[in-house]
Amino acid sequence: MPRRQTHIDAAKVVASHLIVLHHFTVYGPLAEALDLVAPRLTEWFFEYARMAVQVFLVIGGYLAAGTLAPHGHLQRTSPWHNIAQRYVRLALPFGAALLLVIACSAVARLWLDADFIPTAPSLIALLAHFVLLFDIFDYEALSVGVWYVAIDFQLFAVMALFLWIGGRAALWLVGVCMLGSLFFFNLHESVDIWALYFFGSYGLGAFAWWAGHSRNAGKWLVVLAVVGAAALVWDFRLRIALAVLVAIGLGVVRWRVAQAAHTTSTTPARQLSVATRLLRVLSRSSYALFLTHFSIVLLGNVLWVQWAWTFAGAAAWFTAGAWLVCMVIALLFERFVERRLSAIRIPG
Repeated sequence: MPRRQTHIDAAKVVASHLIVLHHFTVYGPLAEALDLVAPRLTEWFFEYARMAVQVFLVIGGYLAAGTLAPHGHLQRTSPWHNIAQRYVRLALPFGAALLLVIACSAVARLWLDADFIPTAPSLIALLAHFVLLFDIFDYEALSVGVWYVAIDFQLFAVMALFLWIGGRAALWLVGVCMLGSLFFFNLHESVDIWALYFFGSYGLGAFAWWAGHSRNAGKWLVVLAVVGAAALVWDFRLRIALAVLVAIGLGVVRWRVAQAAHTTSTTPARQLSVATRLLRVLSRSSYALFLTHFSIVLLGNVLWVQWAWTFAGAAAWFTAGAWLVCMVIALLFERFVERRLSAIRIPG
């Protein structure tokens, strides 16, 4: 398993909070009030902050490569244990967060008549969410952004299966899938409920790990950059440009870390700064933030309507307070729910 690194923690924290702020500027009366106060800023968050999901796709591929095949071949003889464990890691906290958002949606429906509030789910819809098949079976999402949880699991499973099926040619198989995504599947939004649509970014992250770990890291990183540039020439997509930049950055840092490990015999223990410790705490709770923040968006909109603040900057101050509440809830959820559920281990 790749060791925790500060640059990855920082990227996860920034990306997760951009996604939260994106949703605050999209949903409900609070978003409308923010748009009146700072239209250019809300337009930027609406258009560009959602692209932060590319950071998670690339980091996901990078960490998956380091976990499943740090040297380019599957560490286990079978991928099924890794896939099952990944499901537990994602789905159990996701299921717990769904209960929270269902309750908050029920409260919001009492006070607001708005399209963005999810309807009460049927039992079959709830089951479809828990097995991460809600998009495939065309059920209404019970929370914003939950498509990513299903896609993350699909991507990890596809990666594990390719590494298993491919044998010695596993990296070639992963590479072909990455190219197919970058040059074909990612151009067709009709397949955006499947892993192949996103595998270009995920594969870039995986090859960033393998390139950075290689003896010829510099050459492989150039190849990765050329592939990314070719995909952008083929059809320019800002989200893919971001994915390429993140992947190259991860690969370069990985290469530098590997070089430092070879040139120094021992690394003296250093006490982490307060800022670094805080960054790690926030990074560790980034998944919890992703899962729980929409509940606060729902309740925040209810309070905004009920309180009817009218003083200058009210919407901005209210959003800042709600954002802080999102962070607190995420920290509590990670500590008392996610950490315990993720600790469950599949035998084998």
